[in-house]
Amino acid sequence: MAIELVIFDCDGVLVDSEIVANAELRKALCEHGLDMTLEQVVKTFVGLSMSRVVNIAEEMLGHSLPADFLDRLQEKTFAAFEQSLKPVAGIETVLRRLSDMPYEMCVASSGSFEKMDCTLGLTGLKDYFQGNIFSSSQVRRGKPYPDLYIYAADQMKIDPSCCLVVEDSLPGVQGGVAAGMEVLAYSVRGQDKSLAIAGGMIISDIMDVIKHLE
Repeated sequence: MAIELVIFDCDGVLVDSEIVANAELRKALCEHGLDMTLEQVVKTFVGLSMSRVVNIAEEMLGHSLPADFLDRLQEKTFAAFEQSLKPVAGIETVLRRLSDMPYEMCVASSGSFEKMDCTLGLTGLKDYFQGNIFSSSQVRRGKPYPDLYIYAADQMKIDPSCCLVVEDSLPGVQGGVAAGMEVLAYSVRGQDKSLAIAGGMIISDIMDVIKHLE
């Protein structure tokens, strides 16, 4: 069926936030006894909701993290964003082009609304989506389950089979495929094989979104 809606992940697809955010996560976890490399943090946690990140980290640690762990992490992460956050290279061109094409656009992210307000606001991308921004906090199960994508399509009043998902994480690709959607896997971390096995069509340049639709 013809594509009517393009659903963008946020971190790593719209905003170049993942290295910054995961560096802060690595430091925070290390302070509580979980010493991981940045590569291990990215491989283990990228694409998951923060509640799931905490659950996995606590399982690895064998004990609970402090009740204010996420609040303190968010404060440090937002401060780091204000210093260095940028849009993904080329994404503004993609969004401008899509605005002139017959497609709807929305965001479906594992991140919180507060985080997306910060990142999309700092990078000037928020207005492209006209309020059509959805978070895993709105559904029972986050990525890799299809719930968030199905919810976003329902809110946009478009059949899931007419949706194109743009993702960069394995859980995100898995969720989009499970939702019955076409998935472009934006691969910049050498994950081509795992993303392709999950059902994503690999792209290495965000401008390939426009090429695919054309």
